[in-house]
Amino acid sequence: MYGATCSVINKISNEGANYSQRGDAEAAYMILTSFEFILILHLMKEIMGLTNMLCQSLQQKSLDILNAMSQVSTTQSLIQKMRDDGWEPLLTTVKSFCEENDIDIPDMNAHYTRARGRSCRQDEGSPTTMEHHFRVDIFTAAIDFQLQELKNRFNEQAVELLILSVALSPKDAYKSFKIDDICKLAEKFYPRDFTEQEKICLKFQLQHYMLDVPKHQDFQNMSTLSKLCRGLAVSEKSKIYPLIDRLIRLVLTLPVSTATTERVFSAMKLVKTRLRTRMEDEFLADHLVVYIEKEIAKNFTSEMIMDEFYSISDRRRA
Repeated sequence: MYGATCSVINKISNEGANYSQRGDAEAAYMILTSFEFILILHLMKEIMGLTNMLCQSLQQKSLDILNAMSQVSTTQSLIQKMRDDGWEPLLTTVKSFCEENDIDIPDMNAHYTRARGRSCRQDEGSPTTMEHHFRVDIFTAAIDFQLQELKNRFNEQAVELLILSVALSPKDAYKSFKIDDICKLAEKFYPRDFTEQEKICLKFQLQHYMLDVPKHQDFQNMSTLSKLCRGLAVSEKSKIYPLIDRLIRLVLTLPVSTATTERVFSAMKLVKTRLRTRMEDEFLADHLVVYIEKEIAKNFTSEMIMDEFYSISDRRRA
């Protein structure tokens, strides 16, 4: 892909329709064939490879929080390991790539200074070496940005919230179930969703829940909170343990456990366009449900919908 791209751009720089097109192509070719660009290209490939699994997982419609925390932790560890030990292997890979594609490799011990535009030049009066520029200003800076982004998104309070939420997980036969952690979760992070009396009752409900639900046949071999919530609703145990059911539903609304909110806003831009700005809220909500739940909507045929409307009409006449 790289070789083909360079060939096309080089051809445009030589055979372009006008001076402007040839000039832009020549400038692009110089950047593409520079050592710094190749370094950044390989660096982004490594970083995106390490973070891709976490990004894909967080975009899932429903994600188990325990798995999410595990992936956040492993991603941070891998990026930190790359920061500590990844420079030499990356530099070796970049040099090998440059040799294969006849790209000039600068002297890493030479002095570096910024020149006009995007390029750089060596200068004996500069205290910064080329290796320092590539390693510190590009390699380390890019990795530190990724680590800081993960830290901002998963700060200490958020991590504590997620760790406490794991106590509700049915995974591994409810191995993580801890009454004290669940009560602390409701007390510290959802104080407005439970009254003081409900917080006291929650502890007693959890004691009954611990002896009932994990041993029930319908609730064995569950692995996610979403399945547990669905099971409580189907078995009507949500009526027996309403406070626990409420807490589970609150946890399921966490951004790390569902991407539904992002999907709604993305779908809203497609459904409510400039020509549909006067669409009523209820009508918009109905359209969004159909658009977002495409997999479910495919199960309904036009005949089924027409029959439903006919049945509604018959009930009204009756």
